[in-house]
Formats: sequence, C-alpha cells, structure tokens
Amino acid sequence: MSNYEVRSYKDMFTLYELTEKSTDSRVLVCPERGGIAIGCQLHGLELFYLDKSTFEHPTANIRGGNPILFPISGQLEGQAYEWNGQTYKMANHGVARTAVWEVVGTKAEDEASITIRLQSNEETLRSYPFDFELLFTYVLKDGELHTRQQYRNLSEAAAMPFYAGFHPYFAIDSGKKIAYDIDATRYLDYNDNIEKPFDGVIDLEGLVESVTLLDPKKSEISFRGLQGALVRLTYDDIFKYMVLWSVNDRPFVCVEPWMAKNGELNRQEELVMLEAGGVLHANLTISCER
Repeated sequence: MSNYEVRSYKDMFTLYELTEKSTDSRVLVCPERGGIAIGCQLHGLELFYLDKSTFEHPTANIRGGNPILFPISGQLEGQAYEWNGQTYKMANHGVARTAVWEVVGTKAEDEASITIRLQSNEETLRSYPFDFELLFTYVLKDGELHTRQQYRNLSEAAAMPFYAGFHPYFAIDSGKKIAYDIDATRYLDYNDNIEKPFDGVIDLEGLVESVTLLDPKKSEISFRGLQGALVRLTYDDIFKYMVLWSVNDRPFVCVEPWMAKNGELNRQEELVMLEAGGVLHANLTISCER
C-alpha cells in the first residue's frame, strides 16, 4: 500500500483528507469554507483547535484550524479603507477566508497534497477592486505540513496592494503563559497600544486584544503546545510580524505570521505592492516534535 493517500468525503461540507501512514500524520482541508485546513495531525498528535459548531455554521467565522488571511491581516478602522479616492468596506482579515475555493488537483505520490484556487469575482471586487488569483498547495510530507502559496496580480496595468497572513489556532492543555522561541526583542500590546520589551514569555490570559512581535530577524518561532509537544513554524521573510492571540476560557493560542501590522491598508506604509502581471511565491511550514 502507498504511504500517501488523498481522499474526499462529505461532513456538512466536502473535506479532503491528506494522510502519510509512516508518520501517522493527517491534514483536513475544506475548500468551500475559505480553503481552510481544519485539522493538522502530525506524528499522531492533533495540533489544531477547532470549534466545530462555527465550522458547521455556513456563515459563521470559523474559530479554529488555520484560516487564510487575504488581502489583509487583521482589522481596518471602521472596516473601511480608501483607495484612489474611493472608499471600500472590508471585513476583518479580508475576503479569502469566507470564499469558496476551487480544487485544482491532488497528488498522492511522494507526498500527499491538494492545490486549491481562488480568483477575484463580483463579490471580492466589491471589497477589493483588484483582479487576482491565489493558488495554495497543502503538502503533507515527512510529518510536516507545508502551505505553498502563489499570489498573482491579473491586472494589466495597476499594482495590487495586500498583506496576507495566517491565523492558526493551536490546541493547548496548560496555561497561556507560554515561552516562545523567537529572536524578537519588542512587542506591541494592542490592549493598551504600548510597545514593551519581549523577554521570551507572553501571558495571554485575560487579554482581549492581540500582541504583535515586532522585530524578529529569523523567520521561525517555536513553543510548547498540546501534551508538551514542541510546535515550530517556519515561513518566508515576507511574513515580518508574529501575532499572538487567544480567548479566555478556550484551550488555544493563535500564533500568526503576518506580512504587515494591523490596519496597514489605512496606513499604507508597508504594503506589498505586486506589479501588474506579477507573481509572489511564499511558504509556511508547521512541524512538531513529541
């Protein structure tokens, strides 16, 4: 029997299951609910938290898994921004996480993978007046989950502004005072909007808003998650910020690589400007050691 398998089945929505038998690993992807990976079992341990009721509700924001954030990460003041003299409304974290993605293909040789696509349409253009194509490939190999991303500007004339990111919910079974191995020295606490020194530990218990690690040099972070497993994220340098967030009385922490800080589409100081016809490639890898 093959070490790799990709199968689809119905559970409220159509799910695609990637499996790697040799490492007891499994990834669950739901293209029609924002292209989200709702499950990430590596070496027999499920890393993601998922509130299944929010996943099963067709219009609810999913609390769990790893939502895709595009074209913005975070919020805009008044859920609005101005571009070329016109005001547009945009919900938190953008348009991709609520869109239906198309399955382009799957693979079960040498890896288990699925490639999904999202293209601009009438609905996205109301919030984001740019023609784009996103191609994401989830790859399960050697007990690691890789999310290979391709961002394409389909415009023939205009540069496309964006700052993408991810919002993974990691399950925990202990307190939220956690040591994060990352070489940042400062963080912005959105609970009081004050920059503070980072000594390697953040306690999210009782915090309503997120905190953002500001100046990491290396594009990686690790921490102890469920059952003491060492969870590691590695990602391309374009993800310049690491956002940490949680909700009281829920057993998860979100550890989120973003390309820019909250509200950037209003500030317009660090926007990624993808030239007309241009393509940007990026990758995020999630791994763990038990």
